[in-house]
Amino acid sequence: MVDLNDPPEGEMAELEVDLNPPCVLVFNASDPSGAGGLGGDALAIASVGAHMLGVVTGAYARDTAEVFDHFAFDEEAVAEQTRAILEDVEVQLIKVGFVGSPETLSTIAETATDYPDVPVVAYMPNLSWWDENQIESYLDAFRELVLPQTTVLVGNHSTLWRWLLPDWAGEKPPTARDIARAAGEQGTPYTLVTGIMLPDQFIDNVLASPQSVLASEKYERLEAVFAGAGDTLSAALAALLASGTDLPAAASEALSYMDRCLDAGFRPGMGHVLPDRLFWAQPEDEDDDDEADEPPDFALPPHDTRH
Repeated sequence: MVDLNDPPEGEMAELEVDLNPPCVLVFNASDPSGAGGLGGDALAIASVGAHMLGVVTGAYARDTAEVFDHFAFDEEAVAEQTRAILEDVEVQLIKVGFVGSPETLSTIAETATDYPDVPVVAYMPNLSWWDENQIESYLDAFRELVLPQTTVLVGNHSTLWRWLLPDWAGEKPPTARDIARAAGEQGTPYTLVTGIMLPDQFIDNVLASPQSVLASEKYERLEAVFAGAGDTLSAALAALLASGTDLPAAASEALSYMDRCLDAGFRPGMGHVLPDRLFWAQPEDEDDDDEADEPPDFALPPHDTRH
């Protein structure tokens, strides 16, 4: 017997979709240290309320201090993973991390071309650990194939400067808008430039287009050396944009999330400090012994980041 109060089947399906978290298709490598890669992306994306669809593009050989090598997947293996999940799940955003080869970049560019209405967040890490010839061919392919498909490019000031403005001859370092103009010439409308050094132990992080600065967040420089900050920021930004947050607000919230992850950072090995992407789930410090004797409260503490 049909309950006349129940919504029709089609409406139920739409309701289920509305209740689902937004899905972010992520291209990145496996990182055994947990500093970055797909594992770090999954934690950050889940923390701000989205669901990651992870496509493995390769694997790092690394510890918490340095990257020793990277083993890239064949581009057809990447394409098969991508094809399978896109035939099943609707994605709200594509995030591109380090994928290891120009051939895989080509596969990703083809995917983005097939889904022109899906925004792309691309993160360019520091590749100084890699072979110089491999770096050059990778950056050339990224510039030619991925930047024209990218909605927001994320990267450290010095990394983006040396990549996009290698012949910079100004007396002062290029500004975020200078870098955004260079990215804009390749078709990227927005660039989030991090780690701009300021006086008095502060760093600036600027979201810019070729025409203007859209947002700026300044933070006090932390003394520790971190691994995985850029992965954390770009993943959080991707999840927030997939959730429907407008770009300046998403950039501001993602930067705040990254800052709190770094502030709660931990050192699991003998190398760098890693961001604690689940800082919000940790119990708060007890102020006195009486409180310490109370039974544990297993409810998640309130926080500003998780949606």
